[in-house]
Amino acid sequence: MPNMTLSLPDDIYRIVKVHKEIRWSEVARRAIEDYAKKLEVLDALTEKSELSDEDVMALDATVKAGVAERVAEYYRKRSSAEKR
Repeated sequence: MPNMTLSLPDDIYRIVKVHKEIRWSEVARRAIEDYAKKLEVLDALTEKSELSDEDVMALDATVKAGVAERVAEYYRKRSSAEKR
């Protein structure tokens, strides 16, 4: 099995070092494996797609704008409720 080296931010590294009882290489391996499997499914779903890169970017922007609006609305409602 090939080996991989990871870099961690200092704050995360300090947490990891405190918890020596955890097999961090196993945690990382599983996270990478899960993410790779999701990418594999995504690749299979989009393999025969006729969307252009521009179509995908436009769809991405539309989705992100919609999510941003929902989040903003949530916080507006939350703020209104807290003022009452």
